[in-house]
Amino acid sequence: MAEAAANGEARGGGVPRPTNPMVTPLLTDLYQFTMAYAYWKAGKHLDRAVFDLYFRKNPFGGEFTIFGGLEECIRFIANFKFTEEEIKFLRSVMPTCEDGFFEYLSSIDCSDVEVYAIPEGYVVFPKVPLMRIEGPVAVVQLLETPFLSLVNYASLVTTNAARHRLVAGKSKNLLEFGLRRAQGPDGGISASRYSYMGGFDATSNVAAGRLFGIPIRGTHSHAFVSSFMGLDEITDKALTSSDGSNKCEDFVSLVQNWLTKIQDGSSLHGTFGETSQSELAAFTSYALAFPNSFLALVDTYDVMRSGVPNFCAVALALNDMGYKAVGIRLDSGDLAYLSVETRKFFHSVEKDFGIVGFGKMNITASNDLNEETIDALNKQGHEVDAFGIGTYLVTCYAQAALGCVFKLVEINKQPRIKLSEDVTKVSIPCKKKCYRLYGKEGYPLVDIMTGEDEPGPKIGERLLCRHPFNESKRAHVVPQHVEELLKCYWPGKSCKRKC
Repeated sequence: MAEAAANGEARGGGVPRPTNPMVTPLLTDLYQFTMAYAYWKAGKHLDRAVFDLYFRKNPFGGEFTIFGGLEECIRFIANFKFTEEEIKFLRSVMPTCEDGFFEYLSSIDCSDVEVYAIPEGYVVFPKVPLMRIEGPVAVVQLLETPFLSLVNYASLVTTNAARHRLVAGKSKNLLEFGLRRAQGPDGGISASRYSYMGGFDATSNVAAGRLFGIPIRGTHSHAFVSSFMGLDEITDKALTSSDGSNKCEDFVSLVQNWLTKIQDGSSLHGTFGETSQSELAAFTSYALAFPNSFLALVDTYDVMRSGVPNFCAVALALNDMGYKAVGIRLDSGDLAYLSVETRKFFHSVEKDFGIVGFGKMNITASNDLNEETIDALNKQGHEVDAFGIGTYLVTCYAQAALGCVFKLVEINKQPRIKLSEDVTKVSIPCKKKCYRLYGKEGYPLVDIMTGEDEPGPKIGERLLCRHPFNESKRAHVVPQHVEELLKCYWPGKSCKRKC
């Protein structure tokens, strides 16, 4: 995370600026400024307000959400300050506003704002505040749109990633491949960051790797394979062994010899004929460039009749030189069937040539995967070790937005409520405390909210709560541990707590 500080000198006590330099006080809706002016004009701009940031419904038809985006919100308020150029622009946008208002805007920061939040990465639920923001009403109002922008997508894609992790299982590697399909560069960077938070193992996004320390993975494309015409294009054929003790002057011939041995092997004899020599040239060339991390895309021509045999020939040649190939990637076709057949092929090579562990070679699958296709693969039975997921992950294809809202719940210590004919849009008034109750086994049982001045739940105290899956029922819980969820992340100069 430290690398992200390179976006500019931090203002807020050493807190780095937001990762995206576009996140400034102007990244908001115009009506935030018109309200701020009206507050100022009415002399209400310093009224102490409390806003809750929360969402109304779990995404993807699910039963949980993962909170993301908090760090960027803290970076934003820590460095919140209008520049002269920004004030000049606002004057041009709001020409009828008095000069005193722009002088006021020039003077403000977030030193008198307090932010209490559930820790980033926690499982969260509807109506429970993810963040509680307190401060002068005009200043906090200006935070609404940027906070929602920073939290909505972050939480949505983190949740999407977590759902993919749940369906794939703990043993599979999940690789985020979505940069080229994301909604612009910021969408791509954010998707990589929050997919990693949601349980993915690595990304193809080099910039995200640099910014956030996320492991980077990648091999080659179909274009690389089809760019070769034959083995005679490889001019530098030499490969030094992994320990440096010897050198093979003609690695190409070593690969060809192994391909012949595979064709004549007892287990694989007659299972395939002549393979694509252009593909073999591409694999060989790539292995010469990256002998320690050779992973081949095997579906450019024919997976079982060309791609897999060619990969095995190169992998066995690398093995002779002390290197261990990584595996293959499947990007089309019947992934369940092809992975099973590929695994059989690997086991046959291990049996025929006594290469211990060859049968466990890594198989990665991609090709517009999502929760449903991974679940279908699990039900069919497959031999995939890693899934590369792009479009459906980073675009959150199944749901466009989380729908977080930012509602006033108290002003000058007076509770406020937003009413609606739509009962789901009625806000819960007053400043709140939020608690997570845990049972004997250490698992969370329920989240509850109380007023700021109301007593909180106590360990061992029997509580009657709404049933989590049936609103018409009630359930008794006896907490063995109580966690206060809203923790202070930005105390502000007026905060009396010892944060």
